[in-house]
Amino acid sequence: MDRVSAPALPTARPMRPTDVHRVVAIEEEAFTSPWRADTFHTLLDRPGAELWVLEAPGDGVIGYSVLWCILDQGELANIAIAPGYRGKGHGARLLAKVLEIARSRGVESLYLEVRISNTKAAELYRGFGFTQVGIRKRYYDSPTEDAILMVARL
Repeated sequence: MDRVSAPALPTARPMRPTDVHRVVAIEEEAFTSPWRADTFHTLLDRPGAELWVLEAPGDGVIGYSVLWCILDQGELANIAIAPGYRGKGHGARLLAKVLEIARSRGVESLYLEVRISNTKAAELYRGFGFTQVGIRKRYYDSPTEDAILMVARL
């Protein structure tokens, strides 16, 4: 009897300079004020910065995250999944990796901001233990919008 094997799941790994072109493409699809390639290249060498990608077999990089760790606090600065891969659990897989990395770096409180209209992302974060601790008025532009400030106690 032939066995059909399940497709290999995407895996998280540290971002490499060669990933930046694809990461910027995802960034431009996900955000109205995207970071430029030089920002990612600079962050790759920055102490305390953790840049990771989610790589799917045969498809390459499908998502990425940027985490800053300073002593016992961290900030999830960016996380995004390419449009064709959203809604399939990949964001949760990458967020779980971010939390694992933050814990391993001694982070006790991990913060993030999310657009008030991005209810799907806020729901995902709540599912991982993030709670709302404030609102940042007019935090985003293009369009101007408030941000929900969230924190997870690790």
